[in-house]
Amino acid sequence: MPFSLTWLAQVLLDAGLKVAEQPGWRDRGRGDVGPIKGVICHHTAGALNGNMPSLGIIINGRSDLPGPLSQLALGRDGTFFVVAAGRCNHAGAGNWQGFTGGNTNFIGIEAENTGHTSGPKADPWPAVQMDAYHRGVAAILKKIRANAIMCAGHKEYALPQGRKPDPNFDMNQFRQQVAAIMGGTAPASSVIPAADGSGRPTLRRGSTGELVRSVQAKLNVPQSGTFDGVTEAAVRQFQIAKGLVPDGIIGPRTWASLP
Repeated sequence: MPFSLTWLAQVLLDAGLKVAEQPGWRDRGRGDVGPIKGVICHHTAGALNGNMPSLGIIINGRSDLPGPLSQLALGRDGTFFVVAAGRCNHAGAGNWQGFTGGNTNFIGIEAENTGHTSGPKADPWPAVQMDAYHRGVAAILKKIRANAIMCAGHKEYALPQGRKPDPNFDMNQFRQQVAAIMGGTAPASSVIPAADGSGRPTLRRGSTGELVRSVQAKLNVPQSGTFDGVTEAAVRQFQIAKGLVPDGIIGPRTWASLP
């Protein structure tokens, strides 16, 4: 039975973000959530290389903590991987703005980053990832009708103080960017290019026309001319086969890989 947060993927898609829905995410969770009051931001402390190497751990958990470990995972390329629609083990004991039910009342986002700012594991945050982080949080907060203060870093929420170091960026600056997006004063997102170098437009669910029909023919799905769920699933499978991010969106890299 699907849990409550089945709206997550669509809210992020509507914000113009790249989204990769993981199989079974609507039914995944440690029971259902309660009323959602905000978002808790994390970093994975995972591997230095790869787009989302921590995804398996986030879905399945660790030996000391069963999964899922967050509802969302954010890759270095700005793709949101939708992991779960139910409650996740991401928060632990803590308090933010008087709310102590981190796992029950907050959506967790695990963003891929080693957490190191110097040394051989130093991992500067890519601009595309931070832009997606800001915009994803803003979209969720708008959905739940909360303001930017309801975005907390795990390091801010966790008790006792100092128990958690993540995420390793300034949360006040982060909230300022989120507030600007919510208030309509931030620049438009440039996460997904509108077209590739040949002028072919980015196609995603809801797109229509002859280009969609052409892609459907290449992927051997019904040629309706409407980018529907069947087409999106076929695009994801094609992307997986080509080693691309399986976001179901035909942007420059996917266009370049199509026959």
